[in-house]
Amino acid sequence: MIIDNHPFQVNQHGHLEIGGVDSIDLVNKYGTPLYVYDVHIIRENCRAFIETFKELNVPAKVAYASKAFSTVAMLQVMKQEGMCLDVVSEGELFTALQADFPTENIHLHGNNKSMNELRMAIDYNIGCIVVDNFREIELVAELLQEQDKQMDVLMRVTPGIESKTHQYIMTGNEDSKFGFNLTNGQAEQAFQQLFQHSHIQFKGLHCHIGSQIFETDRFLIATEVLFQELKKWKDTYQFIPEVLNLGGGYGIRYTSQDAPIPYAVYVKELVNEVKKQVEALAIPMPEIWLEPGRAIAGNAGITLYTVGAIKQIPGIRNYIAVDGGMTDNLRPALYQAKYEAILANKANQAPDSEVSVAGKCCESGDMLIWDLPLPQVHSNDILAVFSTGAYGYSMANHYNRIAKPAIVFIEDGEDKLVLKRETYQDITRNDLSYE
Repeated sequence: MIIDNHPFQVNQHGHLEIGGVDSIDLVNKYGTPLYVYDVHIIRENCRAFIETFKELNVPAKVAYASKAFSTVAMLQVMKQEGMCLDVVSEGELFTALQADFPTENIHLHGNNKSMNELRMAIDYNIGCIVVDNFREIELVAELLQEQDKQMDVLMRVTPGIESKTHQYIMTGNEDSKFGFNLTNGQAEQAFQQLFQHSHIQFKGLHCHIGSQIFETDRFLIATEVLFQELKKWKDTYQFIPEVLNLGGGYGIRYTSQDAPIPYAVYVKELVNEVKKQVEALAIPMPEIWLEPGRAIAGNAGITLYTVGAIKQIPGIRNYIAVDGGMTDNLRPALYQAKYEAILANKANQAPDSEVSVAGKCCESGDMLIWDLPLPQVHSNDILAVFSTGAYGYSMANHYNRIAKPAIVFIEDGEDKLVLKRETYQDITRNDLSYE
């Protein structure tokens, strides 16, 4: 039995099964809270993008946005699948190096790159830096001149497109902390600093309009806006882009209210739009880059919790509390993200009640799910929350000094621990005595 459009099944014991492994066996072996990933789903998501580009015979790179979920094991899977990689900090770049990720396939992003981050990227000869502001252009130029090196660079621009998503994950509108504005002349000014620079190999443009987007129309409009600018640069400077990075943000299913479209549809429609614009401009087809993150990791992950306290407020609400919460999944508290969940040990039982799932943090806002239909819940039941593969571990924190969970990968029916559960010694490792 497949669970309501989530790519997981129920086994003969009535337990949730993840990648052929009984979730209750995983709980008995590794404890809770526990992040669990079905690696087969991760690989399928990667291939949906890469293979569509191959079918269309279009030059392309698909770069996993590692901010969604970055561990050595995850980046090793990305390497195996032939993905490129986006990093936005020294820590993410260091993790990629620990995974022996090919540095020529790493791209550095971020709206406030430090001198140290840029120097690290240049020292390791990564494939591309996406410059976000005028200070970065100065720093990159200074470092490259200092080392007498050259570096491929893209310019991030804001195309003035407001995507249909939460304002906290909307990034392509004019009032954004990211990128150069196309309408006020900043992008033109940046272009003049980058074009024909002796140490900067300016390859083209980058834009990203937001995250968790279910339509293609805004992506297509953004592409058209980019080509309007490229036409000016071709006419004035004879600039021909080698790369067009159209970002990511493709939506996944969290609840029944979400209606994601196949990833191949995004690719095909974007390619068709780029081809149309290229033909109108009479230039060669640039290499198209995409940056899926959530779309690669999100639906492959499940978080398992143990139910503890149960609180009934007659006529108002019934609460259940789990042994995790905003420390392992900040999204509900941060921007009211919604999730679906089942009892993993009663996965074949029909719901007969409604509960709200509270986290264990000392914070009223630590609520994972409101008004969730479940069968009768008892303490020590196991709650499985779907689609937690992206921005769960990445945003995990030590509020209330709670240790971060372990992570298990499952493939071909075998489970493997890929990140150990933190200990209290880990939490206090950097504390210094004042006595």
